[in-house]
Amino acid sequence: MSAPIDPTSTAAWSELEAHSAALVPDLRGWFADDPDRVARFSLTLGDLHVDLSKNLVTDSILESLVHLAEQTGVADRYAAMLAGEHINTTEDRAVLHTALRRPPGAEPALVVDGQDIDHDVQAVLDDISAFADRVRDGEWVGVTGKKVTHVVNIGIGGSDLGPVMVYEALKPYADAGIEARFVSNIDPTDIAQKTGDLDPETTLFVIASKTFTTLETLTNARLARDWLWTALAEAGAIDGTDAARTDAVAHHFIAVSTALDKVEAFGIDPANAFGFWDWVGGRYSVDSAIGTPLAIALGPRVFRDLLAGFHTVDEHMRTAPLAQNVPVLMGLLNVWYTNFLGAQSHAVLPYAQQLSRFAAYLQQLTMESNGKSVRWDGTPVTTDTGEVFWGEPGTNGQHAFYQLIHQGTRLIPADFIAFVNPAYPLEDGGRDVHGLFLANFLAQTKALAFGKTAEEVEAEGTTGPLVAARTFAGNRPTTSIFAPALTPQVLGQLIALYEHITFTQGAIWGINSFDQWGVELGKQLALQIAPAIEGDDEALAAQDASTQALLAYYRAHRE
Repeated sequence: MSAPIDPTSTAAWSELEAHSAALVPDLRGWFADDPDRVARFSLTLGDLHVDLSKNLVTDSILESLVHLAEQTGVADRYAAMLAGEHINTTEDRAVLHTALRRPPGAEPALVVDGQDIDHDVQAVLDDISAFADRVRDGEWVGVTGKKVTHVVNIGIGGSDLGPVMVYEALKPYADAGIEARFVSNIDPTDIAQKTGDLDPETTLFVIASKTFTTLETLTNARLARDWLWTALAEAGAIDGTDAARTDAVAHHFIAVSTALDKVEAFGIDPANAFGFWDWVGGRYSVDSAIGTPLAIALGPRVFRDLLAGFHTVDEHMRTAPLAQNVPVLMGLLNVWYTNFLGAQSHAVLPYAQQLSRFAAYLQQLTMESNGKSVRWDGTPVTTDTGEVFWGEPGTNGQHAFYQLIHQGTRLIPADFIAFVNPAYPLEDGGRDVHGLFLANFLAQTKALAFGKTAEEVEAEGTTGPLVAARTFAGNRPTTSIFAPALTPQVLGQLIALYEHITFTQGAIWGINSFDQWGVELGKQLALQIAPAIEGDDEALAAQDASTQALLAYYRAHRE
């Protein structure tokens, strides 16, 4: 890859600095004076209706933002990614998560580094689908011949956040009587609680680790194996022989990994291991074999529909002009708020309980991708990068942190996501509960945009100090994303939308959004500290004074 373009050296950056210096936000006035603003600032992306009109931008600001995307080569870098160029420079890898959702027979064929990408992706997808059907139909059974009723995914990071988020979002589509659970934390509480009420005869474990060496995942995998052996033996389902134990693992464990030798050493038949490739980053992997528990619990058709939703956005990102390109525009808005208006965080507020894990998923996607201080050529960044992403579903968040967004001193751009038709249409006394729910969604973006003046408060009869307390400044920026329903395709579109928003920001800042060296140091140090935890005085002496004191506290209080 060529050296990144310094965004601060572009003419567009200078234009945006001038815009920010002159900006006097006035959403009330902008809406009153411009009856076409909503139509002009609303776009369609697949099944998504995206309303950008309540953002703190004018036509000239948006024009300059698009110039910034042009002058920093966003479209060229996306084309390079699709073509398989090694844009992940620090690991010398292609970045091809978009290839995971190319439809069968896509043209032109994608061959990268001598690998027929399309053939390999479709082969794994077919294998996953066939296996999922075997489990769902009862052809695959546990060691005692019983049908699987629970699939437990053991993974961490991208091997957990994506699958659990998608499962919670699409749980209404689970139609085979199979419940999915997810274990990620090395805290033993996690696996103890997730397996505590399970029947070992009907439980299938999916161990998700590309290298089959991830400390947390392999520790939990061994704990799950011990639990299975103990529980089956207590139930009289197996005896204590090595042969019986080996047979039990073969019936109750599968893997998502490419390290087949390690998979086999664990006791899993390599034929029941589904692989993916080094060009799939963990936080971009839910549409790879990492989605195997989803194919089992939700069905292969649902999983393929999810992939189709991803591909819809991939194609939009590839073909839409920058000025009408939804992920690009939303990424540009994030750059505008971060680099020119001083925002440091970004709220994502889905008015859908099914998206209860969406913000957590986006935290890894966005902050692991763009939490960088060097550019892809190793030189320091020239701007602030990244935002803190956070959020909770509405209306819960309204009773928790919305106060800060409405009346606090910090600028917090927010994305509101909602669906016209609910998964569970219920009424309360003849009143559509979902309609009441969506009234809150609409009211919040209106209140944030337009606020409430002191005069309006006084007109309601309020006087004295209460007037200031009940005044809302408004001009708090939001983007509204609406869709007919939360279907598999719509969920795929939402995930890919934020993938490409993240890509856009990284391309503008000149950073490699596809490595994560920042998570490695802590892992390495944990391995050095673990012996001290276990009583090694030499390892204890090698630690800094604070760590030594904390270890001493641990030793003194551990029962």
